[in-house]
Amino acid sequence: MEPKSTSNPFDSSNIIMFAWKWRKPLLIVSFTAAFVAIIFSAPYFIKPRFKSTVVVFPSTTYSVSKALLPQTSATKAQDVLEFGEEQQADQLLQILKSDEIRQRIIDKYDLMNHYDIKESHPYRVTQLHKKYEKNISFRRTEFMSVEIKVLDTSPDTAAAIANEIARLLDEVKGRIQRERALKSLNIVENEYNQMRQELTEMENKLTELRYKGVHDYERQAGALTEQLGRSIIQTGAKSEKTREIQNKLDTLARYGGLYVSMRDEASLLQEEFVKVKTKLAQARVDVNEQLPTVFTVNNAFAAERKTYPKRSLIVAVSFFSALVFTLIVIIVVETIRNRM
Repeated sequence: MEPKSTSNPFDSSNIIMFAWKWRKPLLIVSFTAAFVAIIFSAPYFIKPRFKSTVVVFPSTTYSVSKALLPQTSATKAQDVLEFGEEQQADQLLQILKSDEIRQRIIDKYDLMNHYDIKESHPYRVTQLHKKYEKNISFRRTEFMSVEIKVLDTSPDTAAAIANEIARLLDEVKGRIQRERALKSLNIVENEYNQMRQELTEMENKLTELRYKGVHDYERQAGALTEQLGRSIIQTGAKSEKTREIQNKLDTLARYGGLYVSMRDEASLLQEEFVKVKTKLAQARVDVNEQLPTVFTVNNAFAAERKTYPKRSLIVAVSFFSALVFTLIVIIVVETIRNRM
């Protein structure tokens, strides 16, 4: 018996011959789909959108005083020219996604009307936020920078929004830091005023003790004791000069302990007061002066070519999708017909 010759219906040559046999309907349907794609991808149906981007690097500098002024402690000074890393980039992303920046952009560019959202829409705010997130996005790049990307039907508006967001990023971050610095300034100012008042009171009390004859307890005690001994030898214990020296020693004994205690306390308080005064100067610098919190690598500009839609890609996908779909339909129909 001769072996039966079997042919694989899915052989590539069979498929090619089958497609050639039905080439006219395949081409008609595919070109029709491509023609429809050309029409419906026109600007009348799909508004073209233009892309603008801004790339910024975070800064590691949080305090102007720590970066530029000499420090009283062993704290390492910050480098104002140093780029931030992953943590600082994530902080920028959180600020960019804040409600404050989003609302200020919405208000300034009237995005409710710009995105054609009707006032009568029951969920117009939700729709507005969805379109905002669809057209405005932020991401951290592999180089630890932050990219601000804006899509819009107007290239000028896209560039303006991107640049405005970058400006607001620096402004909002600076405001947050300034508010914290202002609270720190109030705390340091209160401490400074309190210590200055205490020092003034101590100096007044020390002045009163000086009027009573206590100027330098240790030296005065040594000198008067020596003078008392000489006076007793020379003039006797009951002489006027001896009694005068003894009275001075009694005064010194009465107020000397208080004088030494207040003098030492005032000395220690003066050292702390100098430190607080330095911190006060630094806090005032942090409140009144500000360094840029981001490094802008490039500003956005109006794009010359649209980013979306890609009409050539839409037409090509439509053509080949229609071709494959029509071929599958014909194969299914022919298979059913042959088995009936």
